[in-house]
Amino acid sequence: MKDAPVIEVDSMSRRYGSGKDAFYAVRDLELEVREGELFGLLGTNGAGKTSSLEVIQGLSRATEGSVRVLGMDPVRERRQLRPSLGIMLQKGGLPQDLTARESLSMWAGTCSDPLGVDEVLERVGMRHRSGTRVKFLSGGEARRLDLACAIIGRPRVLFLDEPTTGLDPESRRNTWQLIAELKASGVTIMLTTHYLDEAESLCDRLAIMHRGTVVRGGTVAEVVADHPAQIKLTRPDTLPPALAGAEMRVDGDSVLITTTTVQETLTDLLVWAQRNRVVLSGLDARAASLETVFLSIADHFDPHVATEGAPA
Repeated sequence: MKDAPVIEVDSMSRRYGSGKDAFYAVRDLELEVREGELFGLLGTNGAGKTSSLEVIQGLSRATEGSVRVLGMDPVRERRQLRPSLGIMLQKGGLPQDLTARESLSMWAGTCSDPLGVDEVLERVGMRHRSGTRVKFLSGGEARRLDLACAIIGRPRVLFLDEPTTGLDPESRRNTWQLIAELKASGVTIMLTTHYLDEAESLCDRLAIMHRGTVVRGGTVAEVVADHPAQIKLTRPDTLPPALAGAEMRVDGDSVLITTTTVQETLTDLLVWAQRNRVVLSGLDARAASLETVFLSIADHFDPHVATEGAPA
C-alpha cells in the first residue's frame, strides 16, 4: 500500500556517555515515514539529526525505544535489510587514488543487482569526469559521486544527508530533479538539509528537531499554519496605532508588526496611513514561511549547547 509505514521510530533515544557525563542527543523521537514519501529532517546545529539518522540507518544502536525499517530492525537484521538501503553520508570515504568510474564500479560490486555504472554517472552529471581520480574532484563533484554510490544498488529506501552541500546552482537543480524522479519511481526517501528552500520544494512532510526532540512536524503548510506573518517598515514620524490581532515592536529606525491575519492588518495599516497622510517607506509584508518558522525556533537556541553538545 502507498501509505504503509516504511520507517517507524517509536520513543527512540540516543545517549552518549553515562552517569554525570551522559548526554541525550535524541530523546523520545517519534517518526513515521510512508512508502514512496520524501520526508525531511531539519534542525538547528546540535539538534540531533545525524544521531537520529545513524540509528535509523542501523549504524548505531538506540539507547532506548525501537526503530523498524521495512519491518526489520536495522541493527539486528542488517544483513537482510542492507540491500534495500541507499545511504549518502555527509562525508564520503571513497579511495582517493581511484577514478570516479573505478570507485563506482567497486561500490557496485557490493550490490546484488546494481544499475549500470555509466548510466548512473550520467544521471548524476559525472560521465565527463569518470576518468578523474577522486582526490582531484571538486567538493560538489565528490558529493555527486557519493549520490551515485547511494543509488546504484536500486534502493527501496534512500537516506540523503545534506546531498546538495557544495553544489553549484545548476548541479543543485539537477540533483533536485533526480531526487524527484527517484521519489516518483516509488523510492522512499529521508532527507536532511540546511537549505530550507530545498525542503520546501522537495518534502512531502518534514520534522524540525531542536535539542533532540521534534518541535514541529507535518506538511510545509501545516508547519507554517499557526506561525505569524511579519510586516516591516521604516519608522515613520507618527507611529501606527494598535492594530487588531497584531503586535507591534519598534527597534531603532524599524517597526516590526507580527500578525496571524496579514491581509486584514496590512489593509488597516494602509488605510490609517492614507487617512493621516503618512508615507510608509521600506514596507515589506511577508506571510509565514518555513524559513520564518525555522528562525523562530533557532532564536530560542543556546549557541553554547550547539557547540559543546553531541554530534548534530
